Amino acid sequence: MTAIGQDTLKTRTSLSTGGKSYDYYSLAKASEQLGDISRLPFSMKVLLENLLRFEDGVTVTREDIQAIVDWQKERRSDREIQYRPARVLMQDFTGVPCVVDLAAMRDAMTKLGGNPEKINPQVPVHLVIDHSVMVDEFGTPQAFHDNVDLEYERNIERYEFLKWGSKALDNFQVVPPAPASATR
Repeated sequence: MTAIGQDTLKTRTSLSTGGKSYDYYSLAKASEQLGDISRLPFSMKVLLENLLRFEDGVTVTREDIQAIVDWQKERRSDREIQYRPARVLMQDFTGVPCVVDLAAMRDAMTKLGGNPEKINPQVPVHLVIDHSVMVDEFGTPQAFHDNVDLEYERNIERYEFLKWGSKALDNFQVVPPAPASATR
């Protein structure tokens, strides 16, 4: 893990196993300074660890971190948090429109005289195509291959667009319904 935050609470800790060392942000160490977190819901602990990791004094402050722990007092908060996922996993019905938006943003950047290659996801994004595949054939050894072939045939423009996106955009990968080698 790359050192990202300021770690003012000194929660960054190393774990050595199997000849390798791994860094993580210790919730136990955070609890020593911020107060008991044992009754925080698991999802809030995930948010707490994320804030510890990205504390920079500007977008994530010690007060933001404390607010997660203080949430337990009234089980509500008006404070926004800066959650930064390590990876985004998308499915086809919502992911394809996102790629369209990124393409439109790149076009707008070009029209404004800027560098369109600056428009990219900030974290790795994997778009998994699995929801839109129709089943025309079943119960035969070649059913999978036939259905994949029909999917590509019916939606060739979409797959060509997504192929462009996976090559043009940094941090973006498409996981198709089957590799090309799986089709006949």
